[in-house]
Amino acid sequence: MGILVKIVMMPCGEYFGRKWNLLDIVTAAVFLTMHCLCAMAPFHFTWPAFWVAFALYVVTGVGVTLSFHRHLAHRSFRIPKWLEYLFAYFGVLSLQGSPIEWVSSHRYHHQFTDTVKDVHSPLQGFWFSHMGWILDSGSRFGNYGGLKNVEDLKRQAFYRFLHHTFLLHSFLLGALLYAVGGLPFLTWGVGVRMVCVFHSTMLVNSAGHIWGKQVYLTGDMSRNNWWLGLFALGEGWHNNHHAFDFSARQGFEWWQIDVTWYVIRFLQAIGLATNVKTPTEAQKRRKALLNKVSHGC
Repeated sequence: MGILVKIVMMPCGEYFGRKWNLLDIVTAAVFLTMHCLCAMAPFHFTWPAFWVAFALYVVTGVGVTLSFHRHLAHRSFRIPKWLEYLFAYFGVLSLQGSPIEWVSSHRYHHQFTDTVKDVHSPLQGFWFSHMGWILDSGSRFGNYGGLKNVEDLKRQAFYRFLHHTFLLHSFLLGALLYAVGGLPFLTWGVGVRMVCVFHSTMLVNSAGHIWGKQVYLTGDMSRNNWWLGLFALGEGWHNNHHAFDFSARQGFEWWQIDVTWYVIRFLQAIGLATNVKTPTEAQKRRKALLNKVSHGC
């Protein structure tokens, strides 16, 4: 495995003012392919293909938001292992990397939020925070100690398996969609769906630290953004999240739509989600920005 890592991280040339390795080039090629498939979608529209894309958007999007983010990265609730692994597999089909890699990057983001050491802060520009950081694996893996902050996941064989095979599962899904529904299912179920899920996640990193309102004093640039809350299945209430990153709920107000929280709440209601963490009203009052300002803090 060490030899493989050395091969993919081997410099392949200098483009756009920085060095690229094989992993960066493969990642860029995959992104380009997905966007090309998405561009073909209007020419292969059918209603069945549209609904397949929508269903997969919700399933794989919740895989990222519920599993990768709120459960694995922040441990904001507990679910049985079989359900944990199922949601994690849904997240893998979003083509955003393995759970080990995704969670590692996110934990470093919270450790160094909006500082020069942040893995994807807009301080380095909108493009970098949106997707430039993903195409710079030398920085992403070299500057933050590698995958040393996810030992809890690395101890589990299932997550090690997904870490080494995550690309394969999306290709198999694409092959299945093509076999069932031809180009319409492929362009919509893979191209449109993956592009939408990818950019909804990345917009939390970029737009979620630039546009919107700050309700809580967090010491960073995180913002609450209503349209991002809709698009990203509740992840757009990002200032709420950075104020209380342990919380399974991110849309605190009744009008802050948080689809991921509704799924967690349903699992809790039927007894599958336990130890569900949310901030108390006292905790929210203590961290409220208006409260700090009114007392001259």
